[in-house]
Amino acid sequence: MPRRYRLVYTGIRVRDLKTSINFYRKIMGMRVTRRGTMPHGGKYVALRSPGSSQELELNWYPRRSKFYSKYWRGDELDHLAFGVGNVEAALAKLISKRVEVAVSLSRAKGVTEVYVKDPDGIWLELLSW
Repeated sequence: MPRRYRLVYTGIRVRDLKTSINFYRKIMGMRVTRRGTMPHGGKYVALRSPGSSQELELNWYPRRSKFYSKYWRGDELDHLAFGVGNVEAALAKLISKRVEVAVSLSRAKGVTEVYVKDPDGIWLELLSW
């Protein structure tokens, strides 16, 4: 039986967090559902459209962060997130299929997560959801 992966949210990298929040709130009619600061100093804000279960996560990274890269047109997609029942088991299965790990497994605030790469290098986050 194939393993089930459920798309949870889409994360995009933004140049100016305030400008992006204003755009998605005021122009697209979304509302902020959560926000926070990452251990390396980056900031994230998740938004959701009325009636939708999917979130859009805006990610901003400071220049000193290992996740920062120069912003180029076409390089805006940050990652896709998939909720799985057991992150460790899903990771082991993907590694057995030679999927490359981008960021090691971590546990924080009750969430287990790991990032792997798709064939084009796009990061896929697997998280306990």
